[in-house]
Amino acid sequence: MTYNEQQRRYDIDWLRVLAFAVLILYHTGMYYVADWGWHIKSDITSVPLQDLMILTNPWRMSLLFFIAAIALALVQQKYSAMQLARLRTMRLMVPLLFGMFVVVSPQVYYEALSQNLIEPGFWAFWSSYINPNTTLLTEHHSPIGLLTWNHLWFLPYLWLYSLLFILLKRPLECLSHSKLLSKLPSLVMILLATAALGIIWLLLRQQYPPTNALLGDWYNHGKYLLVFSLGYLFVGQRHWWQFMIDKRRWLLIIALLGYSLSIADRHDAFTQFAAQFDTNVLVKSVYVFILSLNHWAWIFCVLGYAGFWLNRPSKQLGYATTAILPWYMLHQTLIIVFAWWLKPLSLTPYVEAPLLLTLTVVGCLGGYEMIKRVKPLRFLCGLPSDKPQRSTVQQTPPVAAA
Repeated sequence: MTYNEQQRRYDIDWLRVLAFAVLILYHTGMYYVADWGWHIKSDITSVPLQDLMILTNPWRMSLLFFIAAIALALVQQKYSAMQLARLRTMRLMVPLLFGMFVVVSPQVYYEALSQNLIEPGFWAFWSSYINPNTTLLTEHHSPIGLLTWNHLWFLPYLWLYSLLFILLKRPLECLSHSKLLSKLPSLVMILLATAALGIIWLLLRQQYPPTNALLGDWYNHGKYLLVFSLGYLFVGQRHWWQFMIDKRRWLLIIALLGYSLSIADRHDAFTQFAAQFDTNVLVKSVYVFILSLNHWAWIFCVLGYAGFWLNRPSKQLGYATTAILPWYMLHQTLIIVFAWWLKPLSLTPYVEAPLLLTLTVVGCLGGYEMIKRVKPLRFLCGLPSDKPQRSTVQQTPPVAAA
């Protein structure tokens, strides 16, 4: 593979698009999957669906942070630290605030309505939702009342990590171009990454379970900062990238094996070992090693396949990279709203689920087409200016790059 750090990585753009497409499928599945809590649930849920969703559950958000870090490292040479920090803030925090006040509010409304906690009437609910001193649903309050970011939690985490890495640009660049990393074999890197994630799991997972609340979410921060760091450093290591492309089939085999072991364990195939998880250090270490290796194998596997097949431009990619952030903002609200509307029809899930997914995709398409044509909405949803820009400046997707 031949590339330099100024070259556009179309495979990373494609991976970003595909990762968010998987997110839409995943959140649609959350409406139907049994035993997993979500904002609203179908009357008919599926236990086997859990096994399918576990395929991406351990690593799908890590992949987004990994891609975002690669994009940051690639684009950092084109802007000053202040420029990049400002772009990140405008394209992440403005959509976050707009999303919290407007886009996410129907999710909270229909969740409360489904639990018979409020009376119907969205606008009356919304006036309380945006009031941090509201007395409505006090048992569900955070320090800012009912306001929440729900599925948009990725944005403040990405903003925080981006600012941190912008501040640390010089030492990170020195590390990225150091002999230590340039001579570090890819297999050793994978083993070190696996061990590091395993240690984070052992030290933080039980004491600080994931909350997506930013503050005090130490396991998530440990995990995603590790992923973000490796993604950032990955850009400077051509031999790592080429290794993932060359060994993509082996990585896929390891990933499938890890997934198969996880599913087998969920179905009590290893009850004798599972019973010793909390008491036997060796057993726990083996479990954690498999979980961690499965996590990294999937990330490196999809990176390798993307590098082999997708590192080329297309018109569809240009459209999709710009549409990603509005789609991300809109999709979960649309799923919940359409699911609520479809529920009284009592359709079989084999009819309802494809219809729900179709309505969500059409809603995202229509929403994006409206957003990109209305200047205030462009700003509020993190889209770059619609003014023509010089071709010498690489356009950067709002979610992952700037």
